[in-house]
Amino acid sequence: MVGTRGSGCNPCSRGALLWLRLPGIVAPMSKGIYIHAGAHRTGSSSFQSCLHHNRDTLAARGFDVAYPGRDGVPRGRLRLRLPASRHGENRLAGFAEDLRGHLQGLSPDPGRALILSEENIVGRMLHFSHGQFYPVAEKRIATLARAQEAPPRAVLLVVRPYAGLYVSAWRKRAEDTAAAPFSETVQHLMAMDRGWPDIITALRDGLRPERLIVVDYAQRGESRGLLHRLVPEVPRDDLAEPDRQINISATDAALQALQARLHAGEKLARPDWQAVIADHAQDTRDLGLTALTSDQQQVLNDRYASDLDRIRALPGVLFA
Repeated sequence: MVGTRGSGCNPCSRGALLWLRLPGIVAPMSKGIYIHAGAHRTGSSSFQSCLHHNRDTLAARGFDVAYPGRDGVPRGRLRLRLPASRHGENRLAGFAEDLRGHLQGLSPDPGRALILSEENIVGRMLHFSHGQFYPVAEKRIATLARAQEAPPRAVLLVVRPYAGLYVSAWRKRAEDTAAAPFSETVQHLMAMDRGWPDIITALRDGLRPERLIVVDYAQRGESRGLLHRLVPEVPRDDLAEPDRQINISATDAALQALQARLHAGEKLARPDWQAVIADHAQDTRDLGLTALTSDQQQVLNDRYASDLDRIRALPGVLFA
């Protein structure tokens, strides 16, 4: 069962050990770590923007922040390199050592805690099109665990209904990758091999956090509220909500134009495909690119509802 630690003045007061300074050896992380593990397409970039927006407030309370800044979030320096399916178990120690060194560089003071936000901890969305729900999650989580000496103070995961998740994942990938039509991918999405309860169990058993918080996307609310759930030592009223929208979805017209160019063999740099999205932002016609039938929608909704019941019954999970 995941326990709850009482808060104190110093977020690292119960786990702050000095870094070892031996040549060629990076010590396991023993400072207090708080992890926002996404998930994808649940407002992770907005959460990272919130971290940036409140970095001075968090710093004054003893917290460093680390995030990748993929969608233009300033000062994103996190590069969380974790194993892929092609990497064997013998590679995990190397990944873990590199990760320890990287995180130490981002937050070197053992007297300060670290808030880490990265939606790729459990894996990438590209496997969805093959009917695989984060197939490398356990391996990646095990690697992250090996990079730390003590379990995280807290882990937070936002889960999204499968229908919306799969549609949003395909649309995001279609912005910069020549993708198979959504209509051809649906059969794999409907036969997905597992779901959120499996990923949550992997996070619980692999990282052994003191608190594992799972939030339904419908209850997500403001990013500052999520941040307070992850780090209750910082009062919600002391946090500000960014007013800038992050990672706005492309319209059907934009995706249709992008897919035509990508399938024609064009190589589009990020500024190029972002310009196409901006050019078609006002064309909000539904062209049916990612349509689900009512029966498919119902099946996915029923599966999500059933999985939420499973999540509520998981020992050691705080569900909202």
